[in-house]
Amino acid sequence: MGSTFSVVAYGSNRATLESAADAAFGEAERLDRMLSNYLPDSEWTEVNRTAALQQVRLSAELFQLLSDCLRYSQQSGGAFDITVGPLMKVWGFYRGEGELPRTSDIRDALARIGYRHVRLNPEARTIQFDRQGVELDPGGIGKGYAVDRMIAVLRGKGVEIALVSAAGSSIYGLGAPPDEPQGWRIAIRAPGHAKQHAAEVFLKDTSLSTSGSYEKFFRVEGRRYSHIMDPRTGYPAQGASSVSVIAPRTIDSEAWAKPYFINGRVWTAAHKPADFSVFFCDDTKEKACSWVD
Repeated sequence: MGSTFSVVAYGSNRATLESAADAAFGEAERLDRMLSNYLPDSEWTEVNRTAALQQVRLSAELFQLLSDCLRYSQQSGGAFDITVGPLMKVWGFYRGEGELPRTSDIRDALARIGYRHVRLNPEARTIQFDRQGVELDPGGIGKGYAVDRMIAVLRGKGVEIALVSAAGSSIYGLGAPPDEPQGWRIAIRAPGHAKQHAAEVFLKDTSLSTSGSYEKFFRVEGRRYSHIMDPRTGYPAQGASSVSVIAPRTIDSEAWAKPYFINGRVWTAAHKPADFSVFFCDDTKEKACSWVD
């Protein structure tokens, strides 16, 4: 998934913990083979290659995941959109650090973007696109889903205390380490300051995901363009510097971090569930950060 996954686990038997961690990494590798849009033989790649031509029957797991993605898209007003793939390619973020595209290229990409072009058939468990050029992108969902699955594997192996992290941006804390009963102590980075912290949280049977414009960006004529795209406009989102979401599941915290980033603080306050906590840093000179009420 283009990310580094890590596992920290506590227990009384080292061999048992190492075996459980190996199984969790094995689950991440399995999901990479299913969800990767870089591997030519993954189920995800097959969908992108074929679904505009004919219905594609999906595994039960991928069908459920894509059903969740369409729900996120609808609830976020399109700020989360699983079909953002063509836009990421036009802006050069698919494999590189980004480049400023032509307006005509953005317009062409927008014509191929929109979750409403994805047709799921629950009875046949199939997917089909209603136009050529539609392309699913797992970048906003894959790591969070993988972290949750890895936690499930660890639990199934009897592990009660663990921390699973995907690239440091999607994290789940299972239980609490022996020296910290509140949970796993996690620092939220201050935007633009790699060694400074904007907040500190404790994760105990909960997740944290962060999206930040400082993660991947480029500059043209003094203006910064980040990799966090608004699928409705075709341009990088403005107004936020970073957004961190605490939620019971990592798939939810990762999926919602970008819509909150794109739609802004006021929209987030009006739409976030009661069991979510959101830490919002504005994209101003001061980069003021606070929890969203």
